[in-house]
Amino acid sequence: MADRFHYGYLDTGALYRALAWKVQEEQLDPNNLAHIEALLSRTSLQLIADHNGFAMKMDGQPLVQEELRTSLISQLASSIAVLPIVREWLLPVQQEVGKAGGVVAEGRDMGTRVFPNADIKFFLEADVNVRAHRRQQQLAQKGQTVALDTVRDEMIMRDTRDRNRKNDPLRPHPEAIMIETSEQPLEKVVDNMMGMIADRL
Repeated sequence: MADRFHYGYLDTGALYRALAWKVQEEQLDPNNLAHIEALLSRTSLQLIADHNGFAMKMDGQPLVQEELRTSLISQLASSIAVLPIVREWLLPVQQEVGKAGGVVAEGRDMGTRVFPNADIKFFLEADVNVRAHRRQQQLAQKGQTVALDTVRDEMIMRDTRDRNRKNDPLRPHPEAIMIETSEQPLEKVVDNMMGMIADRL
């Protein structure tokens, strides 16, 4: 969709993965709030528009995307994402990108918290087994072999954690357009979304 509109693409999950990567690099306990707060106080995260959407720099250094997509970082990112201090720290980073418009943002609290006034809000759903298979294929394309049961179990754990967190839980905005994608290929999903946008704008 971002490609079709020539908009910037913001993958907000990557921001949490970036912080998770730094937590892992410094071997901090993600449950130790004092350590996490100290980490945030000395960390800078910058988003720079590029041909792929936005590149990230942490403390002035580019981040390697492949290092952020491991199963370990995914689970760690989900763990720190429940922390209010982390969510509040990342909120202005995300909102700054959206100020000028022209952005397609993806994330679990985009419509409810980060961009509640977005022109169009979608909430995509799919059967967990379908999602797990898709994720396993994505990992395989990156050279990572992970059992399907492991991928599904981690996904269920993450969904449960995100839906039940106290701050900004995973839920659709009342104005969000719900789309079930289990039986639809990617191009058809995007085509449908583009048609809905044309009808509303």
